[in-house]
This record gives sequence, C-alpha cells and structure tokens, in this order.
Amino acid sequence: MRKTVVLNVVGLTKRLIGKHTPFIESFLQEGSSATITPVLPAVTCAVQSTYLTGKWPSEHGIVGNGWYFKDECEVKFWRQSNHLVQEDNIWDKLKKANKNFSCANHFWWYNMYSTVDYSVTPRPNYLADGRKIPDIYSHPAELRDTLQETLGTFPLFNFWGPKTSIKSSQWIADAALQTDKLHDPTLTLVYLPHLDYNLQRYGIDFEKISEDLSEIDAVIKQLVTYYQKQDANVILLSEYGITNVNNPIHLNRVLRTQGLLNIRTERGLELLDAGASKAFAVADHQIAHIYIKDQSIKQEVKALLEKQKGIERVLSDEEIGKVNLNHDRCGDLVAIADENSWFTYYFWLDDKKAPDYARMVDIHKKPGYDPVEMLTDPSDKFVMVKVVWKLLMKKLGFRTVLNIIPIDANLVKGSHGRIPDDEVDHPILISNNKDLISKPTVLATEVFRVLENHILNT
Repeated sequence: MRKTVVLNVVGLTKRLIGKHTPFIESFLQEGSSATITPVLPAVTCAVQSTYLTGKWPSEHGIVGNGWYFKDECEVKFWRQSNHLVQEDNIWDKLKKANKNFSCANHFWWYNMYSTVDYSVTPRPNYLADGRKIPDIYSHPAELRDTLQETLGTFPLFNFWGPKTSIKSSQWIADAALQTDKLHDPTLTLVYLPHLDYNLQRYGIDFEKISEDLSEIDAVIKQLVTYYQKQDANVILLSEYGITNVNNPIHLNRVLRTQGLLNIRTERGLELLDAGASKAFAVADHQIAHIYIKDQSIKQEVKALLEKQKGIERVLSDEEIGKVNLNHDRCGDLVAIADENSWFTYYFWLDDKKAPDYARMVDIHKKPGYDPVEMLTDPSDKFVMVKVVWKLLMKKLGFRTVLNIIPIDANLVKGSHGRIPDDEVDHPILISNNKDLISKPTVLATEVFRVLENHILNT
C-alpha cells in the first residue's frame, strides 16, 4: 500500500487557480487532474460521504448537511456520528483487505465513532452558564490533549462565525502533520475550509478573495512539501464550487402565508413547529428539502413553489430518483435554486418576532443552514466593541448572548448546492501521480476508486 494524503480544499475550482495560487497552479501543471461532476446536493456532508463510500446519497443516506428526523419531528444539522452513514467508508474496505492499513481523519464530517484509527473533529464544550468553549474530540482520546498541548486550543471561532480566518485551516494542517509524525497512517484525510468563508460573503470577487487564495496556497505548499518528502501520493480535491448569488428565497415564509407552516410562540418570539406543519422546508444553500405531512397536497405544494422567482426546478417522485436522492431522509419535494438564488431558513414575517438564535451563531438550533452567521451588520461601527464587552461580561460570570448576527440574507453573495452551469465552477481533483487519473471528468462516486487506486498502486 502507498501512503496517500487527501487535502480537501473547500471551494477550489479551476476558475480560482491562477496568479494568487502559484503553488497550486504548479501542482496542477506537474501532476494529473480531472473535473468532478458534482453530486446533488453539492454540500459538504453529502459530497464527502459520496467520495468516501463511492455511493450516491440514495444509498449512503446523507441527503444534505441536515434533514428532518421524522421519528423525533425535529430538523437537525451538523450531526457528527459516523453511524448515520449507511454504507462502508473507504477505510472499512481497506482495513478488511490489509490489516496493516491505517487511516487518520482530520475534520472531514461524520468523524465521530467511525472505524478510523486516528480522528480529530471540532467538539465545543457547552457550559451550564451558556458559554461555548473551543475544544475538539479525538480518537484515541489522548490525541486531543497531545495536539492542543502542542498547537494550542483549536481556534473554533476562526472556524465558523464572523471571525473566520486562516487560523483554523492552519491549525488543522499542523494537527495533520503532528499526527503523521506520531502515527504514520497509510491514508490521511485533511479538511481545509478557508476558501468557504469569503467566497460565501463576497462571491467570486478577486479583489476581496485574493488574500484568502494566497493564504490557502501557502498552507497547501506546507502540506504537500512535507508529504512528498514522505514519498506519499498527494491528492487535492474540492467538494463544490461557489458561485455568485443575489436573490435569497424564503421558502418557509411562502409556505406560511399559504397556511401550511405551523408556528409556536414562546416569550413573544416565534419558533418553527415542524412536527405540526402541513409542509415546511429544510433550506441547505441552493437546495431545499420540503417535507409534507399529507401527501394529498404534494402536487399543490409543488405548483406553489414552481411559481416562485428564483426556483429552477422542484423535483418529486421519479425525478428525485433520477438525481440519486431517493432515500427516506429526503424531502417529499426537492427545490433547486437557479444560478443567482439560494434558500434561507427564515420563517418569521416580522423581524421583531424572530427567534433569539436568529441573531446568533447557533448551527444546531436553526432548522436550516444560515451563511449570514459569518457576517455582522456592516452599518454597525461598534459591533466589535459590543463583542468584546459581551465576552468580558461572560468571563465575569454574567449571562449574556452574542446576538450580533444581522437578519439580512441579502448580505450573502456566494452559494453552492446546485450543479453549476459552467464546468469551470465544478470541483476539481489533482494528483501528484500522473498515472492514476486517466479521464478529464469523473463522477463524484468515482472519486472513491481514484483514492483507492492511489493507495493500492504501489
């Protein structure tokens, strides 16, 4: 077996490789590459599980970053257990074939309780007084302590939220190198999310993202230089390409105005009551799953959504099967935005009645994905002063909330999830081994075989 490293450079596409990424460009020119035909939905959890199992969402069950858990009547995003993946991962297959095979997984999703030998993933401490303390989960457990004693505490607030920066991707890269020096795994998976942030904030605006491209290029150079000295096969790949958007669509508000959505009011604020709703949407970037309690109204709901500006298609029944999403976790309908649009989770009609979590970074309470969590109100010149003051109050033991996130979906300028119209915006696969990528285009399910061939071809 050949030592192999897979660097998941989130958002990387051919459109972005150029003068701001000189190392990645040279890596592309010197190696072999292919464009990946995206899986639908082209979102983190669904794509990663497709790459790692070689199966479609209809088989592995990861139909998005979150879905409606029907037995609990709750929408849940960003779950961590690998038991949710209903097919074997690449390491399961290779472990059966060779007892000496080992795998390290650094921050790819569904990392917890898998059969990898070494795993590291974000896992904050949620204290009784409301504080969220940065931390990680690892297997074996002592790896957590070793990494944070060596590298410092994982910079959680640079990983997601208004303060995102290269610090989180750099920490993950350094942790992967540290794990390699300690354990020398056969396969190492490394998740590098840095480009995800400003591409969603600003879209493809090179004046604003050039520094981000240069920063991730330097991290890639550090990793590739180290691993090539270990005589490793090195693969760069991405999950999706982010494209420009300017039209947020509030599906749940549409359903609410038609009397299909149920709302619960607590302390004067509104909450989505999914279990009591006739129909509701789970928004996930440019894809939304619509769950319907009474199937007799499905065509009525479909016709309603098809009339909305910015919705390209609404899939049902056999149409869902044709895109390999026919799984029990999938919505009864699947809405796909057009190239300029994306879906919010917003369900309130009056911002004064928005739930408290709407103005906070709270990825687990929101019944849908919210990229606005990476932004603050651009008109509020004192927002960082407020943040410092609130953090100080927390440290002094006072209860307070970091309610600094605006409720303005128009601030988001980039999104993903649909299959982009231009192939230059599709994800990319690059290898330092010229002999192991033979086709210019590969399906998302074929990435599994490419990774396997890199490990088995010694």
